[in-house]
Amino acid sequence: MADADPAPADPTAPLDPAPVAPPAGVGTGSGGELRRLLEIVALCGLVVAQPLLDVVGRSPDFFLFHGAGTAEILLLVAFYTVVPPLVCWLPGLAAGLAGPPARRVAHLVTLGLLLAAFAVQVGKQISPLRGALLLGLATMVALGGVWAYRRWSGVGQLLRLASVGPIVFVALFVFASPASAVVLASGQESSGPGTATGAGHPPVVVLVLDELPLVSLLGPDGRIDAQRFPHFAELAAGSTWYRNSTAVGGWTPYALPAMLSGRYPQHEVAPHYSQHPDNLFSALGGTYDIKAQESITELCAPQVCPATDQAATSTLPVLLRETGQLLGQILAPVDNHDDPTASFREPTARDAGLTGPASAADEAVPSDPKFRFHTLNDHQPARFAQFIDGLSRPDDGPTLHFLHLLMPHAPWNYLPSGVRYEAPGDFPNEGAGWVQLARQRHLAQLGYTDGLIGQTLDVLRSSGRYDDALLVVTADHGVSFTQGAQGRGMGAVEAAPAEVLWVPTFVKEPGQRSGRVDDRNWEHVDLLPTIAAHAGITLPFDVDGICGGCPPRQRADKEFRDVPGQPVTVPGPATFDALLTGRGGPPLPAPMLPELVGRSVGDLPVTDDGVRAEILNIADFSGVDPASGELPMLAYGELPATVATGAPIAVAVNGEIATVVPALAPDAKGRRFAVLLQDESMLRAGDNRLELFEVVDGGTQLVRRW
Repeated sequence: MADADPAPADPTAPLDPAPVAPPAGVGTGSGGELRRLLEIVALCGLVVAQPLLDVVGRSPDFFLFHGAGTAEILLLVAFYTVVPPLVCWLPGLAAGLAGPPARRVAHLVTLGLLLAAFAVQVGKQISPLRGALLLGLATMVALGGVWAYRRWSGVGQLLRLASVGPIVFVALFVFASPASAVVLASGQESSGPGTATGAGHPPVVVLVLDELPLVSLLGPDGRIDAQRFPHFAELAAGSTWYRNSTAVGGWTPYALPAMLSGRYPQHEVAPHYSQHPDNLFSALGGTYDIKAQESITELCAPQVCPATDQAATSTLPVLLRETGQLLGQILAPVDNHDDPTASFREPTARDAGLTGPASAADEAVPSDPKFRFHTLNDHQPARFAQFIDGLSRPDDGPTLHFLHLLMPHAPWNYLPSGVRYEAPGDFPNEGAGWVQLARQRHLAQLGYTDGLIGQTLDVLRSSGRYDDALLVVTADHGVSFTQGAQGRGMGAVEAAPAEVLWVPTFVKEPGQRSGRVDDRNWEHVDLLPTIAAHAGITLPFDVDGICGGCPPRQRADKEFRDVPGQPVTVPGPATFDALLTGRGGPPLPAPMLPELVGRSVGDLPVTDDGVRAEILNIADFSGVDPASGELPMLAYGELPATVATGAPIAVAVNGEIATVVPALAPDAKGRRFAVLLQDESMLRAGDNRLELFEVVDGGTQLVRRW
């Protein structure tokens, strides 16, 4: 049977459309979703994982400060590697329920947003554009990237190949970054404990303060200002004051290991026992029990220092919160410091859940009947409370009590009385007027630190340790408050070396009862050999330092390492002479119109032109509870454009003028005035009335601004 002829085509029937390929980079089905996910993984790696891991990888002290262990760090890394891509992918997947076109559009929008975020980061690195201009440029780059993705399939293929990026970023963080020492805890082996010489092993008490320039303690005569800092003066009167003592670095992760190892910083490594195995704790650990409170270092190895209760506390939520804020800074189209350590502050006893005052550390309640701060000890740094508690208890044998306290380091939140106040985290520390306010707040917190020194001396005496103890009080580095050179980097070192390098160093030797001044060229690598000599320990490793009782070094200039392994010479005698003659730092500005302070507003003529300022934190002055120990001692806000920069601004509290400050040039948030109210007795329980005036006619008349 012959095959039938095919039916003739119907010329009127519509032609079947030719198959159309999906747009470049867009797939369908499960394979298409996998490709979309890989593209998002690649961009999230560039936008989130790489910059964040780079910043925290260069700051191992961030993890040490928060007490993060290996498991918590790896969980944090996994979170930022896995969660952002899923968060970006799932909404698009849900949009696919409305059909393939909606799914394609959702994916393109996601890619566009990620490309814009990446363009912002690149733009901050290679261009001066910021804010709206940078966002506009990033938007155009993102639109161009999405167009290219739609036009050429190779763009999508390149993105999918780049999805291995997060794995590379994680590997670099875990195995090659400075933070790898904290994650892996692997490195060099310790030389072991030192050899005990003789039977004399006195109690050793070491208190290292942070960011404290010697000049802040000095009066114009080169002596401790005993009126402002009576307990530092008391300490100097009973110890050897190495007045020509200098830091060897301006960053704690380098400076403190140098102090405790006796070696100049040579490499950019983590402040961890795996990288600095030979140190104070390993050397004394064979003879002494070690009670160490470290903050942003971990130099005492677990086999020497027993674990504390704090080690069992999960810090992952804190790490997520802090890194989340850091990521916001990274993604913002404005300048920021990208510094995960910028928010370091000492947790208070209340933060740590400690109840009741530390043993033997009670302070007398202030006599002012308006203020009875029964909970001042709640606001004391928790680690200082534990340090004091340890000193108040008897020791079973030779013991080293060590505390590195982040005082008077920023953020500055204490008055000398111990009252806490809050301030914006983005408050400027630079610029005319602002840097003077920063120094004023620093000195107020130093006054509070002076009180902590007094508590330490009291507890040593009450516990019977004082006479026999070796007591060391010093600081790791200073900080400059010189206009235009604020900070502690090389710019500050070149402009204000006396503020950055010279730090207080007091060594009360066992049995010492009178003070003396030693102006030898002390550098902070001398600290460990000095402690070891007094503790009767022979160090089992070589050091760069010279003990305080040994012949002094012959060179007079100072060595400073802003970058480890790159020493910079700083003139010694000339800078030291300037320090002792009141030229080591900027003078405190004279009070503005001091004759107005303390006067009643009602005693002065007041006019009102209806032009108003804005006190941004005015709500803080309502519902004040003095018994809490926290008071609104800082007021800040904006001024009308008609108020000239430098014009005197009077701030009155409950009808009495508290201070007069100059109007400032606006900061990045538009704030033009800020005032620290140092007399807490001016505030009362409940609501307080704050008033703001512009002072005119040479201080004889007030113009109401609030």
